[in-house]
Amino acid sequence: MYKNIKVIAFDADDTLWVNETYFREAEEDFAQLVSKYETKNKIDQELFQTEIKNLAFYGYGVKGFILSMIECALELSNYQIKQQTIASILNIGKEMLEKPIELLQGVEEALQSLEGKYKLIVATKGDLLDQERKLEKSNLLKYFHHIEVMSDKKEKDYLKLIKHLEIHPSELLMIGNSLKSDVLPLIKIGASAIHVPFHTTWVHEEVSIEESSKLAYKTVSNIKDVVGLF
Repeated sequence: MYKNIKVIAFDADDTLWVNETYFREAEEDFAQLVSKYETKNKIDQELFQTEIKNLAFYGYGVKGFILSMIECALELSNYQIKQQTIASILNIGKEMLEKPIELLQGVEEALQSLEGKYKLIVATKGDLLDQERKLEKSNLLKYFHHIEVMSDKKEKDYLKLIKHLEIHPSELLMIGNSLKSDVLPLIKIGASAIHVPFHTTWVHEEVSIEESSKLAYKTVSNIKDVVGLF
C-alpha cells in the first residue's frame, strides 16, 4: 500500500506531543475567571464561537486563543471586566506557552525506525514561533528534513506542500491525530494518511462518522505501530 512513499509528514500537536489537554485546562481556568458573568456551558460556547470567528484573523495557536479569551471576556462582562482579570487571562496564555514538551509514547522509536528510509518532515498548523519553540524543546529536530507550519490544512494547502516538495501526491504519507486536518484532505488528493487518535479532540476538528467512512485510511492506536505497516 505504501510502496511509492518517499516523504512521510507528521503532524505535531497531539501526534508528536501533548497539546490539546493544555487548551482544555486553560478553558477551565478561563471559565473560573469569568464565572460571575455566565454559566460554565455558556462560557464554553461563547469562547468556542469567538475562536472560530477569529481563525480568519489570527489563525491557529495559543496567541490567537489568548486574544479570543480576552475578546470573549469583554463581551461576556459587557466590557466591565477588571484589568486584573485581563492580566490573569494573559497569564493563562503565557503558562500555556511555557508548558514542558511531553512526547507521546512511541514517537521517538517510530522516528528512529523510519529515519534514513524516508524523507521525514513536520506539517503542522499553529503559530510559527510557538511551533519552532516546541520542536526545539522536543529534541526531535534531528529527525526531520523539513518543517512546514501551515496556515491551514485543506486540500489546496497540501497540494501546495506537495508542489514545494517536488513529489507526486502518491509519494506522500501523512500521519496525524485529526481526521479533518491530517487524513481526509490527503486521501482526497491521492496521497496516503494514517490516523493516530488522541484522547482529546478540539470540537472544530471533529468529523461525522458518515464523512470519515467514505474514504479508505488506516488507524493505529500508537504511532510506533506505523512502522509495522511498511
